Amino acid sequence: QEQLVESGGGLVQAGGSLRLSCAASSRTFTNYAMGWFRQAPGKEREFVAGISWSAGTTDYSDSVSGRFTISRDNRKNTVYLQMNNLKPEDTAVYYCNAARGPTTQAMAVMKSTGGDYWGQGTQVTVSS
Repeated sequence: QEQLVESGGGLVQAGGSLRLSCAASSRTFTNYAMGWFRQAPGKEREFVAGISWSAGTTDYSDSVSGRFTISRDNRKNTVYLQMNNLKPEDTAVYYCNAARGPTTQAMAVMKSTGGDYWGQGTQVTVSS
């Protein structure tokens, strides 16, 4: 079972940058596609970005494509989300997620509902 711990959230002005990190507990980290979701007040949780176990495949929502970059370091069991040119509408709680399975299947699950494992979330607030 994966335990996921996010860090790196905070308050930033519009146009600024933040990098989120998610540390996974399992030694089988490479069995999982990893991803980020976010939930703003009064809105449903939405997919932000996903990355396959090998980092060979990445996917982004239209709203963040070109501004956010997901990456992973399998030696450190950690996935990152570099967020640049932040906008007030990026304000949300950001959640790390892990989906197990072959790349195509895991990435499809990631983008739709997310996998079985979730972190506790980290708050990102972007001021205008």
